Amino acid sequence: MSRPALSENWATLWESFAAARPDRVAVVLGDTEIRWGALDHRAAQLAAALSAAGIGPGARVAQLLYNCPEYLESAYATFKVRASTVNVNFRYRAAEIIHVLADSGSSVLVFHSSFADVVDEARRSLPRLALLLQVDADDGAELLDGAVDYESFLAEHEPMPPVARSGEDLLMLYTGGTTGMPKGVVWTHKGLFGALAYTGYASLGLELPVTVDEATRIATELSDSGTSPVNMTAPPLMHGTALFLAFSTFVLGGRVVMLGGRRFDPAELLRLVEREKVTQLSIVGDAFARPILDELQARSYDISSLRRIVSTGATFSAERKRALMAAAPEAMILDMIGASEGGPFALAVTPPGQDPPDTAEFFATPTTALIDPDTSALVEFGSGRSGVLASSGPMPEGYHEDDEKTAKTFRTIDGVRYSMPGDVAHIDADGRVHLLGRGSGCINTGGEKVYPEEVEVAARSHAGVADCVAIGVPDERFGERVVLIASLSSLASSEVPTLATDIIEHVRQQLAVYKAPRQIVFVDAVYRSPSGKADYAWARRAFAEGTAAS
Repeated sequence: MSRPALSENWATLWESFAAARPDRVAVVLGDTEIRWGALDHRAAQLAAALSAAGIGPGARVAQLLYNCPEYLESAYATFKVRASTVNVNFRYRAAEIIHVLADSGSSVLVFHSSFADVVDEARRSLPRLALLLQVDADDGAELLDGAVDYESFLAEHEPMPPVARSGEDLLMLYTGGTTGMPKGVVWTHKGLFGALAYTGYASLGLELPVTVDEATRIATELSDSGTSPVNMTAPPLMHGTALFLAFSTFVLGGRVVMLGGRRFDPAELLRLVEREKVTQLSIVGDAFARPILDELQARSYDISSLRRIVSTGATFSAERKRALMAAAPEAMILDMIGASEGGPFALAVTPPGQDPPDTAEFFATPTTALIDPDTSALVEFGSGRSGVLASSGPMPEGYHEDDEKTAKTFRTIDGVRYSMPGDVAHIDADGRVHLLGRGSGCINTGGEKVYPEEVEVAARSHAGVADCVAIGVPDERFGERVVLIASLSSLASSEVPTLATDIIEHVRQQLAVYKAPRQIVFVDAVYRSPSGKADYAWARRAFAEGTAAS
């Protein structure tokens, strides 16, 4: 008979960890160490302040922040009052911020002072936004009119004592998906614990805890014995990958190491790996591996402490895997196909000393399935038929207030619930997974997902563009880059190279920079189907045949 799953709010787990190990370092953020006792104390103060302001169960607290102690404190405090965090990509423009905050129903926004201008622009369209908490990370920055200083807000309150919570409490992760604007993936705390903790405990041969006391005992024993992980997360906290990896590291008594700068700096990353004796490095494919390797070639770093390099969300080439394994010979490579909606859906594992294949060989996990998207029937491995890659096991409840998308992505077949975000594949009888792409045309650039129509709408608002189609094309560093196939309007008035620059800048003024095209191919006319739908196969041919203007 299987043991019942642990069902508890993450804040209750962390309170127990902090009480048992107050002087242990929880997080290293650049040159700043954050100990469990201090993290819990400040989060409890902020929780008391939020509660006094009427923020409680079911509320939404959005975070528009670079990596900083306040990010973790505000997340922890939000869980303490049984509210949900809402991650906001710090590259977003006002329209994108408005969408996320309005869609989530956020009533609080915690933001860096450096974002004051875009917050000021966005808040005019957010009548439900009741509290603006400004983190004054910039010396001498002025307080935005109507905002409250984070430190003053926190300091006015004594720490809130622990309260009763539930594993059914919700938290929300906004993800750039395949169907338009970012959508909120809704997890229960219980479901997220199951999804994150299982791999960690199982990899150490440990039985899953079913009580908070058991989880605390395991974390303490692993920490005391020196076998808990030291996990370096290269992506920023505003990505679910980084925040969720921090969660899974904490339950194993581990220490999380993060970049303190505002841009990805491979030199800072390698210095931290060397100084902190990092055992696991989490990256997003070649977008991170290539600059890391360039820095390793330029300067000498000791990264021999690494035992595992984990990548998810973007292409991780064999060339870069080999080079990283040469620099860290005891490390295994774990290349995962995952999503905010669950998984992992498939794994490519390269043990230490083994040469990775030229093309990544992904294999199904015990929870992997293949599903016919039209009939919802399971597709047998080895049948030669393709289907949508799916996974069972702990997963989100669905998408926030979107029953249609939830029903499409999360399906129950023969009493088993599956998550199937959209990757099309066929699977051999031995479990080897052959990816065929994502039917929706979603572009994945360095782990950031870009929906083509969003780029197209922004580009068509330029006077010089008659029509256009956005596609993703292979990119050595980022996996894919955004390319625009465009026809000119009668108002196009400049030379093609200048016009391309103008259009790219025009898109950048409306959308996050990573969504803007890197190149534009100009054509006489954009081909569309009789129904008016974009023909992405034609667009790819046009790119191959045309001359790209950067």
